[in-house]
Amino acid sequence: MRKKYFGDKKFYAMVLAVAMPIMIQNAITNFVGLLDNIMVGRVGELPMSGVAIVNQLLFVFNLCIFGAVSGPGIFTAQFHGARDDEGIRHTFRFKLMICGMIATVGICLFAFASEPLISLYLKGEGTPEDIAATLFYGKEYLKIMLWGLVPFALTNIYSGTLRETGETMVPMTGGIAAVLVNLFFNYVLIFGHFGLPAMGVKGAAVATVISRYVELAIVAGWTHLNSAKKPFIRGAYRSLAIPGALTKKLIVKGLPLLVNEALWSAGMAMMNQCYSLRGLEVVAAYNISNTIWNVFSVSFLTMGNAVGIIIGQMLGAGKEREEVIDTDRKLVVFSVLLCIVFGLGLSALSGVFPQIYDASASVRSLATQMILVGAFFMPFCAYTNASYFTLRSGGKVAVTLLFDCVFVWVVCVPLATCLARFTSLPIVPLYFCCQATEVIKCGLGYFMLKKGTWVQNIVS
Repeated sequence: MRKKYFGDKKFYAMVLAVAMPIMIQNAITNFVGLLDNIMVGRVGELPMSGVAIVNQLLFVFNLCIFGAVSGPGIFTAQFHGARDDEGIRHTFRFKLMICGMIATVGICLFAFASEPLISLYLKGEGTPEDIAATLFYGKEYLKIMLWGLVPFALTNIYSGTLRETGETMVPMTGGIAAVLVNLFFNYVLIFGHFGLPAMGVKGAAVATVISRYVELAIVAGWTHLNSAKKPFIRGAYRSLAIPGALTKKLIVKGLPLLVNEALWSAGMAMMNQCYSLRGLEVVAAYNISNTIWNVFSVSFLTMGNAVGIIIGQMLGAGKEREEVIDTDRKLVVFSVLLCIVFGLGLSALSGVFPQIYDASASVRSLATQMILVGAFFMPFCAYTNASYFTLRSGGKVAVTLLFDCVFVWVVCVPLATCLARFTSLPIVPLYFCCQATEVIKCGLGYFMLKKGTWVQNIVS
């Protein structure tokens, strides 16, 4: 039993070598995001709600970029396992083209439809004055954040390719530098220090945009200065030519992942819109609970990335089927156990963290209860996330589409819509019911992993 589900010291050293730099980067990024959120929260409840709504919209864009680089990333990891630098170069070019299109569409959409998009989350209880103020803060924040979309996309292209080719330290360094810059300028610009005016939510947006350019400069700069270590970057911009056969594979395997991330993130935004129908207090409380959740969720998100990288490289290197399945099973178990620990830590902070915010007692109470719900379901999220990355690493994109976004739109969104619009169920039990769908998804994940059809080399 122990040999089946647990690895030896060498195995965990290998896993941590891949996972720890990613986890450190994500943890620091989310922790500074937490401090950013707290700083905005100290300005007031309405500015915090406006920023939270915009970040829900930007979350959809961010996940679209993630999906755009994830599809080609499957090939990148397997090309690296096969030591094919030309193949990696082609996937890098494909990422540039698809992310360029997404960034163009995203900027145009947010620039010309900001008010109706933000207003979707302002249909619950609240005075007309509060709703108007929240809309104003959201529009001011989004207007500046648009300048950070392109560097965000480029950073994801470079960082994703570096991680898939075994270099995890540089993206981590870039991420750490970015969050420190973000933290410093948040302090200076939000509240007004060193002789500069207090800019409030505008200052938070400017700080984020500056940090995005810093991160891009570090990650892209290192890649181009170390072309001997990463030869794929040589000539990467001489043309955007990609062999037709590979382009077809990238589209067939990559497009469903892009669609999946777009629809999944849109589904999450739709569920949050359903929660917002319970009033502005719920928007504020969910923002508080989601901020601390993001810090702790790095555990299973990082392990998901590690699963995708490790299993993808093993498949590309032509490892035996049983060895791949055995490694994946141990990675999934490790992810779940890790998140049990993180879930306990999150629950321990549930009553303390909301007290930091300048919010009403009712908002703080709601936030505490929502944090506890999130902590309870964290191990279930770990299993479903590891299952998703396992299926993705073998190129089973159609299955991941069913497993992820179809599940959200067929099960989660209708449930949230019905409970929010046609019942008077309070927000906490409503939120619990929606999160409980992860248990059903765990059963689906177990069935799909057990079949083993995901074990395939797609670059040979």
